[in-house]
Amino acid sequence: MKDNFKREINYLRISLTDRCNLRCIYCIPQEGVPLKPHEEILRLEEIIHLVKVAADVGISKVRLTGGEPLIRKGIVNLVRVLSKIPGIDDLAMTTNGILFPRFGPELKEAGLTRVNLSLDTLKPERFREITRGGDWEQAWKGVETALELGLAPVKLNAVIMRGTNDDEIMDFVELTYKYPLHIRFIEYMPIGEHSGWEERKLVTQQEMLGQIEKQYRVQPVMGIRGMGPAKYYNLEGSRGSLGFISPLSSCFCAYCNRLRLTADGRLRPCLHSTQELNLRDCLRSGASNQELAELFQTAIKGKPERHTMNEEGWKGRARFMQQIGG
Repeated sequence: MKDNFKREINYLRISLTDRCNLRCIYCIPQEGVPLKPHEEILRLEEIIHLVKVAADVGISKVRLTGGEPLIRKGIVNLVRVLSKIPGIDDLAMTTNGILFPRFGPELKEAGLTRVNLSLDTLKPERFREITRGGDWEQAWKGVETALELGLAPVKLNAVIMRGTNDDEIMDFVELTYKYPLHIRFIEYMPIGEHSGWEERKLVTQQEMLGQIEKQYRVQPVMGIRGMGPAKYYNLEGSRGSLGFISPLSSCFCAYCNRLRLTADGRLRPCLHSTQELNLRDCLRSGASNQELAELFQTAIKGKPERHTMNEEGWKGRARFMQQIGG
């Protein structure tokens, strides 16, 4: 189904939980955020119901996120059921990788198509600082598990922050020669700016790419499965690729194809928008599939032409990234 700006909306990101086993400095404040009571979180059968409705209005790609999706009980069976829904041809997950060595084999068997892993540094001590206590070795095992299982393309997401990990850009580039990894550099965004976002920490796509081009020949590339908002480049002789997700310096809204469903059942047409449609309460009050489908259609038609992060930052928006779904 197309929105008012002729974009084909076929991708639904679903946050399974607002809980996480890490506390990344750019995602949530050190003290954490108020967690939703269990009864306010969508039940697994409700998620399945809503995905079936979404498929009927044209959603074909689903990504499971969090918080950290692998701490949600019943995750393997959820993947098994979602993978069999007619119309859903791509079922992926974004995870910090800590629990992926445990769940990865079962998830692949259940029908998981692809996995993106978040890893902002290749230095164990720095990882502990960025995540406030995380175990880098365990997170890297998650990357190795995804590669061993052949969940290709395996994408590794790194949020680059000036003065924190921008000195590792070339180390990440080197990974594409050692492994068939698709490294994606993500610009530092004002998501929950009252938790400490600082513009001076922003490293733009142009700055990163300029640094890389001093040492490598890079060429734009198309055709990487699940490209989404990233701009991809091949490096001569590498086994993987580089991607840039640059919402501030190179707005990709003209190509946005997604909706977001929060863990408490709110449908958001845009990450930065404050508009939310309460699917959970409608579902629990007995709304028909047609009525739910109309809410999806309303969200699609309500997608803004572009975000306003550059102009407004996060400006009083109540949710952190952990609560919206990464």
